[in-house]
Amino acid sequence: MNYRHAFHAGNFADVLKHAALALCLTHLTRKDKPFRFIDTHAGIGRYDLTCDAARRSPEWQGGVARVMEAQRPAPVEAALAPWLAAVRAANPDSALSAYPGSPDIAASILRPHDRMHLCELHEADCRTLDQRYVRDARVKAERRDGYRAVSALVPPRERRGLVMIDPPFEQRDEFVAMARAARTGLERWPTGTYIFWRPLKDLWSSERFDTGLAQWLLFEQAFDPDKILRADLWVRELETEGKLAGAGVVVVNPPHTLEGDLLALLPWLSDLLAQGEGAGWRLDGALTPESLTDGI
Repeated sequence: MNYRHAFHAGNFADVLKHAALALCLTHLTRKDKPFRFIDTHAGIGRYDLTCDAARRSPEWQGGVARVMEAQRPAPVEAALAPWLAAVRAANPDSALSAYPGSPDIAASILRPHDRMHLCELHEADCRTLDQRYVRDARVKAERRDGYRAVSALVPPRERRGLVMIDPPFEQRDEFVAMARAARTGLERWPTGTYIFWRPLKDLWSSERFDTGLAQWLLFEQAFDPDKILRADLWVRELETEGKLAGAGVVVVNPPHTLEGDLLALLPWLSDLLAQGEGAGWRLDGALTPESLTDGI
């Protein structure tokens, strides 16, 4: 795998993805019972914004940096609070020099009796990941294909928790692999919360994934439409060439509070993080095949 998230850490896509993740994990802490966080593509856990990769492609300046510097209305501040806490924990000296990935965000939220299972296929990245959390008894990191690991890791012993499937999308069949992992996981553990991140680059593929997942859940698994939520953000016209213009998440079994939080957050992020004409957002609170037919 050639992908290095350091080039993209803290960009607009990370802001939305990680804000949603932090909200979901925080909601799980509202009950005393333990839960497990499973990350199929964990990366290295935390990213140095002063490293060469981040300096050569400083996408974080148009993402996390803008958010941290902005005046945030009260509803936005509330929606971002768990994510902001994780960003501040990674930057104790106030200056923005590091960005927390999904494992670091989870580590800042999980309680002593919760657990985290991290999968990372890249050998060097997995070593870095393991070293970062080697003294954290809550965490297990292993070099493993996250897609294949889903069937072995769910349902967790705790019977509560969240699965994050956030692939690098460097392979042509990435959507197919994610769809297979989604079906495997949801067949084995239909009550878990799942977050599926996908870029809005190949719109046909992303819409096909969304539609296929919604159809399968609604018609074959008899899911309530309210248990499938989609949130997307794009910072300029999606058809423009070059860097990623849009991305978002599909959340299965979201907390009942997530839609309201994202409804407060997305319009604000769209205005703040816009990089050109055509920036926008969408939030489908009850994802059905019918709601997907028009696309963006």
